[in-house]
Amino acid sequence: MVEERWNTPQPGEWKSEELSQGRIIDYKAFNFVDGEGVRNSLYVSGCMFHCEGCYNAATWSFRAGIPYTKELEEQIMTDLAQPYVQGLTLLGGEPFLNTGILLPLVKRIRKELPEKDIWSWTGYTWEELMLETPDKLELLNLIDILVDGRFDITKKNLMLQFRGSSNQRIIDVKKSLDQDRVVIWDKLNDGQVTYEQVNRDNLI
Repeated sequence: MVEERWNTPQPGEWKSEELSQGRIIDYKAFNFVDGEGVRNSLYVSGCMFHCEGCYNAATWSFRAGIPYTKELEEQIMTDLAQPYVQGLTLLGGEPFLNTGILLPLVKRIRKELPEKDIWSWTGYTWEELMLETPDKLELLNLIDILVDGRFDITKKNLMLQFRGSSNQRIIDVKKSLDQDRVVIWDKLNDGQVTYEQVNRDNLI
């Protein structure tokens, strides 16, 4: 399936400071579905990818939901401090188009709760993020695990771990940055052997 132009941004075309309204759709504490272990999940508002078949299309509008507040941040930190919670998951919507609210939060977590891990979903591929704006790269560097790529309804597979279509990857961010290549999470257990790779030269 060839992606439509509207679904494939030029590097730096979509900017958080221009799009984000500082809002979230939901915050769910103590769940088991958004990554490994017990997690707290923050669903930000706004996404430009608009993937066909998206399970969370209600998050597409940047004006949807409620404002992200200091009170909510304090609740997230309190919940995250519980010893049985493994970490925080960032979803949406598109986290990398909401860096204005997420960067201060994840920096605080790294400082106050460094033992917790941070997962994020994104419609960007890893290769696209490598060409993106400094705020997106800063957020990426603060994340442990990234599930990348747009949902592709033609590659939908309900047997995949933590993702909806086979083009999406669960990436170990630290190892990938260190090795300058995509390194798949070593706990992957859905039986996938090969992954669709994105040729940077083919990005339009």
